Amino acid sequence: MEKKNIRIVFMGTPEFAVESLKHLVEGGYNVVGVITMPDKPAGRGHKIQFSPVKEYAISQGLPLLQPEKLKDETFLTELKAWNADLQIVVAFRMLPEVVWNMPRLGTFNLHASLLPQYRGAAPINWAIINGDKETGATTFFLTHEIDTGKIIMQKRIPIADNDNAGTVHDRLMVMGASMVTETVDAILDGRVSPVDQESVNVNEPLRPAPKIFKETCRIDWNKSAKDIFNFIRGLSPYPAAWCEWEAPDQTVYTVKIFETEVINTTNGKPGTLYTDGKKYIEISCGNGGLRLKVLQLPGKKRLSAEELLRGFSLTEDFICR
Repeated sequence: MEKKNIRIVFMGTPEFAVESLKHLVEGGYNVVGVITMPDKPAGRGHKIQFSPVKEYAISQGLPLLQPEKLKDETFLTELKAWNADLQIVVAFRMLPEVVWNMPRLGTFNLHASLLPQYRGAAPINWAIINGDKETGATTFFLTHEIDTGKIIMQKRIPIADNDNAGTVHDRLMVMGASMVTETVDAILDGRVSPVDQESVNVNEPLRPAPKIFKETCRIDWNKSAKDIFNFIRGLSPYPAAWCEWEAPDQTVYTVKIFETEVINTTNGKPGTLYTDGKKYIEISCGNGGLRLKVLQLPGKKRLSAEELLRGFSLTEDFICR
């Protein structure tokens, strides 16, 4: 079957998924419909916000469904009417069997890790938090248990010490989009030999990638400087690691930290803050210390430490926790 004849339904929501959808549309594949999350209010004004996938789908005139519930009879009837040969999922949500088992060629997912490592909602963040030196992306056929289906294709990328979740996200987004069209081509050409994840040789324990919540992002200054350095870049630029500074007058500031540098010069107890009030902010960790390079006070812009100190009176009397 030629790519212009195969009927594809695409499912995704965030920016990460748009690149794959764009590759399909611009590559001449027959995307007959798009499914994304329902619109939701966002920001201070609670204005209704479209998902990035919805915005792109509208710009291309693609048919669109936004079901609240994926087992809803009306949605299932509409989905069946699209008569898909193949469904592609990129950063969407867990599908019931009645949905993923619908097309004759099945449903495949693009996941931003080297499965079976980092099954779950936040694989990019956790790979960096854990200090991994490489990650990658996997396409696999959907089955009952989340992120456990047979692997179709995998590709790897290195993680450098100066990478953060944002830079790795962007590289995987572009690489993953190419993998999606390569996977479609392989399925069409009958070149697919899916591999059970249990047969993949992994030389270390499997690590999960659970969803990240605000409390997950709180910095524990008792950990080593290297571990906290990885933790901060694994959450940068979003959702961002944070801690609290308590001023001498007991005002508490929630501070987001985006970029740091490991130093070995601090030897105070974990959480001790050092600053000259002009150029640098350093904090002791369980082992070594960190120099804060980019951070953000509540309601303010992201700033370098030097910029922040110009407008904020920080002293070594502050308690960091």
